[in-house]
Amino acid sequence: MGIEEMAVLDAYRLTPRLIRDERGSFHESYKYSELADSTGHVFRPRQVNYSVSARNTLRGIHGVALPPGQAKFVSCVRGRVLDIVVDLRLGSPTFGAYDTTVLDARDGTAVYVAEGLVHGFVALADDTCISYLCSTEFVPGTQFEIAPFDPGLDLPWQTGLTGRPLLSRKDAEAPTVAQAADRGVLARYDECLAYYERLRKEERR
Repeated sequence: MGIEEMAVLDAYRLTPRLIRDERGSFHESYKYSELADSTGHVFRPRQVNYSVSARNTLRGIHGVALPPGQAKFVSCVRGRVLDIVVDLRLGSPTFGAYDTTVLDARDGTAVYVAEGLVHGFVALADDTCISYLCSTEFVPGTQFEIAPFDPGLDLPWQTGLTGRPLLSRKDAEAPTVAQAADRGVLARYDECLAYYERLRKEERR
């Protein structure tokens, strides 16, 4: 598979090699050794989640506090989405930067989102299903939301929307980046780097 750095540090886009024949296709979606060798990140899934969304559903922007933190490997198993990864780690060289990827079930493209980064998507088709491999199990009270239409971020949701966005109440009422920073919700870049290094050391034992 092809693994490329995104405009956000510690986020990667993965493009699998599809093997096709008259029956259809086969591809490797996630391979621990390839991801680790290419990115330096240790990613062992502890939980798998799925979401099913109608067209114009906007889920995000979501993150998990550090600790416990949560890295995600996100792929589309049915339908199509415009996926956005944002760096809101305080002190990061790419703080405030984002990158977009169209995840389509037909080609198997995926994104890896390291701990401390935030993520969201808008569904481009009805009955779209997204798979999330997660590095940690769900811990109540550690997830947080950021306003997807925060003008300070100016994320390009409109390129994927064909109507009014469908939002959960939590997402519609989520704080801006500035408000989240004031509340101490956002991770610091240095603590994320220390966390990544700790995972690597534990893996080498």
